[in-house]
Order: sequence, then structure tokens, then C-alpha cells
Amino acid sequence: MAGGKIKKEKPHRGAAASSNPHYQGGIPFHKSKGQHILKNPLLIDTIIQKAGIKSTDAILEIGPGTGNLTKKLLEAGKSVVAVELDPRMVLELQRRFQGTPFSNRLKVIQGDVLKCDLPYFDICVANIPYQISSPLTFKLLSHKPLFRCAVIMFQREFAMRLVAQPGDSLYCRLSVNTQLLARVFHLLKVGRNNFRPPPKVDSSVVRIEPRKPLANFNLKEWDGLIRICFNRKNKTLGSIFKQKSVLSLLEKNYKTLLALHLAQKGSLEDTEMAAAVSALGDTGEDRTMEIDDDERDDKEMEMELDDHDARGSEFKHKVLGVLKQGDFEEKRSSKLTQADFMHLLSLFNEAGIHFS
Repeated sequence: MAGGKIKKEKPHRGAAASSNPHYQGGIPFHKSKGQHILKNPLLIDTIIQKAGIKSTDAILEIGPGTGNLTKKLLEAGKSVVAVELDPRMVLELQRRFQGTPFSNRLKVIQGDVLKCDLPYFDICVANIPYQISSPLTFKLLSHKPLFRCAVIMFQREFAMRLVAQPGDSLYCRLSVNTQLLARVFHLLKVGRNNFRPPPKVDSSVVRIEPRKPLANFNLKEWDGLIRICFNRKNKTLGSIFKQKSVLSLLEKNYKTLLALHLAQKGSLEDTEMAAAVSALGDTGEDRTMEIDDDERDDKEMEMELDDHDARGSEFKHKVLGVLKQGDFEEKRSSKLTQADFMHLLSLFNEAGIHFS
């Protein structure tokens, strides 16, 4: 409801509309647009309780739909700003709360939440279209000033990736990047029958609490390293960093930084930091950092630079030397902690090897 495209719908007639279980107040819901309205009042009460809302809180709601959760948020907090893409839902919200004591404490923004400038808020509560889960998560984490927490309904598998720990089968780049920026807690599992219309998968409610930004920490460097490490998370780092494509990229960065005399770490400006955080949620193809994967067999993956290329061979030994120095050569990304990745990045940077 908060992201994606809305198409004009042809009008429905008579009893066909009123008897359709995917209607509420005469509004048809569309699964293809991620429109799944919470219908269980007990679940809504539980979400409100888990959010820990204070009477002084400014609340951001994303994807309010017809306002079932919005009403409870208005009862609990000081004010609510609701961002809704679908103009039909916007009209329904305005109709529902017009002339009530809540009307002057509710502001509705019609638009795509991924493109909107978000206002100040203390807490975010959202039941979102699942297709915008990753970009929305990192947009929120890039928001300044920091909010206290976000309580969001995600597709269950996505939620479990957010909270996954080293060694878990779902531990991935998303897990590492999210947990770098926030504390993440799984609150409750939500069955599909709590929605109208029911989605095809179960959901989970997650609580996200932003961490204070790390001083002088280069997120572009961090994400460059994590993209490479999790391209094949169950391969050893020694195998990953022997790939021609990885070595070629790192050597290019190495020579560029040497030429520009910029081989030292630096902090990012606020605008650059926000862009870097948002990039952590990029799940699309990255042509500079991603490596061709499943079709390659192990021999191709571990191809080394040609022996006659003395410069390339020297740089390869430099990279592998860093891995050996930190005892990382035989370790796998799927088992490494945040501290491990930070240590590895610092070792590479100390050797003049950078990832952005």
C-alpha cells in the first residue's frame, strides 16, 4: 500500500462488489500491490503494546490502508503521519476520521514512501507491501534525526534474515548490514489468515532500534567488502579473494588511490552517509562488485592471475597475505561476526587495499 504502482480500476457493479471478501467499505484490495489489511483486533492491540508508544510520541505509519491500525496509534500517541500510495485508501482514511477528535492529530501523505521526504518521528509502525521491504528498511535507517524504534510487519523469511546470526542458514548480507546499523528483534509470527485478503506466506513483526552512527566509519568500504564476501558465503575467503574479477577490482582501486594520494580512511558527510546507508539495501545486480556465481565451478572460481603477470601476482600475494595475517584464509563469511568483518576491513585498509 505504501509503495509500487497504482493502476486505475474499472468500476465494479452491484452485489459482485459487496459480496467480494477482498472489499472493505466498497474498496477492492489488490494482492499484486501488496494490499493485505490487518483484520484481527487482538493482533493490532499486540503490535501497539510491543511498540511501547508514549503519549508524547510522533508516529509514522506506512501503508495505513483503511485505518484499522491508525485508530489505535492515534489513541496511544500524540500524532500520526500516515504515508499511503493508493488515493482510494487516502480518501477512506480522511472519511473515517473526519469530524472525530483524531482529525487534527492525523496527517495523511499520498505518495510512494520510497520517494517521499519523511517527517520527524519517534516511532514508525508499518504493515508494508513486502516487495519494498529492503529499500524501506535502509531508508528508515538513513533517516535523521534517529528515531527510537520501528515496528514493522515483514514477510516471515525476510524477517528471519534480518535477525539471523552467524552460522544460521539465512545469515546473509542483509543480516550483516542491518545489524551494523540497528538492534533487531523478532517479536511475533503472524499467520496469513489475520489479513484480508490473506497473502500466500506467513509474516512476522520485527522491532528495529537504530544504533548511534559509528564515528569515521566508511559505509561504502564496508558494503564493498560485504558484497564480495557474501557472493559465495559458504566458500572460504581464500577461494573468494583468488578470483580474477575480485583481484582485478581491488587492484584497480589500489592503483587509483595511490595515484590520488588518498589511501587513508575518511568520514562521510551527512548526505553521503544517507546515500551509503540506502545503498546497503540494494538487492539488484551490482555490476562492479557482484561476481558471476552458480554457473562457475570451483576451478573457475579459484582461477589465479597468470603467472607471467608479475604485477598481478604480487598484488594477489598482498591480498592473500592480509587474509593470512588475520587468520581469515580458511574461514567462511557465513560464520563471521560483525567484529570479524570490521577486523578484516581494517587489515585490508592498513595494507592500502580498499573496496570503494
